[in-house]
Amino acid sequence: MKVGIIGASFAKAAYLPALAHVEGAKVVAIASARLESARAAADAYGVPHAYDDWQAMLDAHAFDLVAIATPTVTHAAMTLAALDKGAHVLCEKPTAMDAGEAKAMLDAAEAKGRVHMIDHELRFNPNRRRVRELIRSGALGTVRHVNVANITAAWGDPASRPKGDWWSSEAEGGGRLGANGSHQVDLIRWWLGEVAAVSGQALTLVPERKDKTTGEAWTATADDTVHFMLEMEQGPLVSVFLSGVARHGLDNTVEIFGSEGTIIIENSSESVKFARAGEPFEDIGVDDPNAALEGVNKGIWNVSVVALMRELAAAIAEGRPPAEGATFLDGWRNQMVLDAVKRSGRERRWIAMSEMA
Repeated sequence: MKVGIIGASFAKAAYLPALAHVEGAKVVAIASARLESARAAADAYGVPHAYDDWQAMLDAHAFDLVAIATPTVTHAAMTLAALDKGAHVLCEKPTAMDAGEAKAMLDAAEAKGRVHMIDHELRFNPNRRRVRELIRSGALGTVRHVNVANITAAWGDPASRPKGDWWSSEAEGGGRLGANGSHQVDLIRWWLGEVAAVSGQALTLVPERKDKTTGEAWTATADDTVHFMLEMEQGPLVSVFLSGVARHGLDNTVEIFGSEGTIIIENSSESVKFARAGEPFEDIGVDDPNAALEGVNKGIWNVSVVALMRELAAAIAEGRPPAEGATFLDGWRNQMVLDAVKRSGRERRWIAMSEMA
């Protein structure tokens, strides 16, 4: 399986180490906006070709798989170009700038019969899978409500980000809603089914910033704080609060409350606590065996990519859709929820998902 990668940063952190443990996979080329970044990643992992022009890379090679880890604003164009070249595609989250772009990506991949996945790697994390099993087995009874909180201090200091940082640019698809909210929405849909209605806001609480090196003033336009409620089709109410501008970060926590039990997840410790009604909490968390693989970087985001890449490679080799993982269909449905959060904030009302179709 000949692989091309666009985007060097997350590729070096996760894609390249994971692909080293996928039988038959060979990374042929990597492209980045900065040639030195592409060459550094290529040299570190024995990749023979490096480019600063992703289109030139696609023109120069026949890839079986193109993996895209670039700013959101580029996802649709790169995906469509890779599909036109006959490649299967793995795209980073959030899927696209909006649901229209996401649907175009889905339609093109399906029309060409290509395997397609969005890198929502936590679907391959053993503890998130265990949560799904508990919910589906009825161990929690009827799930009534869910709380999700992700509070970090990464953007809390106005001088914490460099000027021109794409994560702080709305025009480039940056912001907490896409960066973290897309993962939360995907997990919620995977655990609990489809969303019926959305209420929320994506806010920029600290727009006035200074370059962390030069001190030059600049203005952030992407959201740094997000909150939204989801009414699920099957009944549960979900509350999500995301902030990157606290001065003291807290753990990412998920609390799932059912009629017969409760689950609490803490990301930093990978603690998964479960209690049946009237009983104490028990830690049921398990280790991911892929964390022990040589060269795989620490952290659930990096480790979970190994299993994702193996399933993706198997689907390509066997000529079938992925049996697990988020496809472009999930990416489109997730994107409609993200779009609904923004629309709700603008219109100051609940948005039924039927309005977003």
